[in-house]
Amino acid sequence: MHLIDTHVHLNFEAFQPDLNEIAQRWRECGIVRLVHSCVTPSEFHAIQALAQRFPELYFAVGLHPMDMEQWTTDTANRIRALAQSDSKVVAIGETGLDLFKAQDQAEQELSLWAHLQIAKDLGLPVILHCRDAAQPMADLLRRFWAQQGPVTGVMHCWSGTPEETQMFLDLGFYVSFSGIVTFKNAAQVHASAQMVSCDRILIETDCPFLTPEPKRKQRRNEPANVYHVAEKVAKLRNVSLETLASETTANACRLFQLPVPTESATLIHT
Repeated sequence: MHLIDTHVHLNFEAFQPDLNEIAQRWRECGIVRLVHSCVTPSEFHAIQALAQRFPELYFAVGLHPMDMEQWTTDTANRIRALAQSDSKVVAIGETGLDLFKAQDQAEQELSLWAHLQIAKDLGLPVILHCRDAAQPMADLLRRFWAQQGPVTGVMHCWSGTPEETQMFLDLGFYVSFSGIVTFKNAAQVHASAQMVSCDRILIETDCPFLTPEPKRKQRRNEPANVYHVAEKVAKLRNVSLETLASETTANACRLFQLPVPTESATLIHT
């Protein structure tokens, strides 16, 4: 049984002391592909080095919406050039809108539009961060579709309502669930996880953040814990863990154009 963690941040300092042991644990629990997100283009070469170190790791390039102070007139050109420089770049992002206490919505929307244009031009999906911004993001995506044509991508670490979930499903996006889905009080996330079609659902850790149950006491999340995300989503959807793993792995390979795993992998409880 294979699993794919579609959103990690392994370049963060928290992972540096024992990254080889972390990799061993993700391999032992059947994780055969990982997609490393990018918060800022300045991370690119560090993430690239990780992708060279771990063959199963692929990555994205982009600028997070909470880092708009780094956006300049040349940022889009830099993201485009970096994306074209390495065949292991499989997405643009993470980008999106974060309107929680934000005062820079116009700047975020400008950046998001530029990311979408790069993704469309290069035939890559986008990794979208969306916080307190579902309707503005859906509106912007519809405008982009009308003017430039559709793009594909994933609503990462999704925590929206079922109604918001449907907006992005209607736009052709995949929806990825993180450790939040394992939290007891995450009722609307549970409802969303139940409604996403089997060909659009993904799983992730967003590590080192959002450690799932039953590992909440461990402050640092890690890829091996995507097992617990998969386990909870399978339970919510009333399917076997094997079925959920097969569906999410196939979906991740299709969205990110990843090599379909053929090697054997043993899944153990972590």
